[in-house]
Amino acid sequence: MMLLIFVVVSIGGLVQILPLFFMQSTTEAVEGLEPYSALQLAGRDIYVREGCYLCHSQMIRPFRAETERYGHYSVAGEFVYDRPFQWGSKRTGPDLARVGGRYSNEWHVVHLINPRDVVPESIMPGYPWLAINPLRTDDIKQKMLVLKKLGAPYGEEQIQEAPKMLEGKTEMDAMVAYLQFLGTAIKTRR
Repeated sequence: MMLLIFVVVSIGGLVQILPLFFMQSTTEAVEGLEPYSALQLAGRDIYVREGCYLCHSQMIRPFRAETERYGHYSVAGEFVYDRPFQWGSKRTGPDLARVGGRYSNEWHVVHLINPRDVVPESIMPGYPWLAINPLRTDDIKQKMLVLKKLGAPYGEEQIQEAPKMLEGKTEMDAMVAYLQFLGTAIKTRR
């Protein structure tokens, strides 16, 4: 009986998952999607390092309550260059899938240094060290080369120029650049 259950569950799983690999909408980028710039990529790495994904999701589900609050629901084509994707499932803080362009750079800086300065009821911790930590430039070319092998359309010149783009920047600059990029590939009505 156990063997039969295993076979049935395996077949059911394959029937559900296998077609996704052949659907264009799950394997091709949405129109206008660009891979992360060197600064945005560095910001994404800081986002992961600081554990932001533990409290913020980056996936708007196709429910009315979510689309009215956050904008257009998330589609797979927005995340084809993410390795790994940052969808998440926990929302201690708001979803960040459409945060790009919603607030100014200055707002993000103040919010990251001390969140209660702009959202008094926030329980988010502050990240003041991001404003003084210089950005690493030694590994960005290697990261972009790996992403290129995985399908991100980085050009050779873009990869070679990447360290120069990060010179003199702080971790805060990178984090804000990443946040300002989120959700900008799909135009919303907000």
